[in-house]
Amino acid sequence: MQNWVRWLLLGILSAVFGLLALGNAVAASIAVTLVTGLLFVIAGAGQVWIGVGEAGAGHKIFAVLLGVLMVVLGISFIKNPLEGTISLALLVTILIAAGGAIRLMLSFAMRQTPFFWSMLISGALSVLLAGYILANFAAVSVALLGVLLGIELLFSGAGLITFALFLRSRQG
Repeated sequence: MQNWVRWLLLGILSAVFGLLALGNAVAASIAVTLVTGLLFVIAGAGQVWIGVGEAGAGHKIFAVLLGVLMVVLGISFIKNPLEGTISLALLVTILIAAGGAIRLMLSFAMRQTPFFWSMLISGALSVLLAGYILANFAAVSVALLGVLLGIELLFSGAGLITFALFLRSRQG
């Protein structure tokens, strides 16, 4: 199988998974929360394991406590995926707002450049999106992660398909 065909198949698969995630955003959100919980448990267990081997009591205690906290958080996400989904949706919303606010502030440092308007609009749209999500949080929070995952998979799939077609054009 040619290299570009593998990229094309990966792009198509990504786009299909994106459509599936958008088709059932709540299930996709819960799946994201469960995977996040599992990763927190694994990372926390690793942190505890490494922390036990630390030299110095202060470092050891801090590392072990942080690891235990990560394990507890991961188990909480796994045992209560709906509540975990809402918590993660709130965190994502806060990050969207913070990123938008930072871009708004940066745009004013670019006032005399051609990049001012694109940075300003980008930041403003992120802040408005975060405001919209917060204003409708009860309705959108459970599906938010699934929608974002679906959109990212669609964009990723489109990018991979484009890359595959580029590679094909360079071969011929």
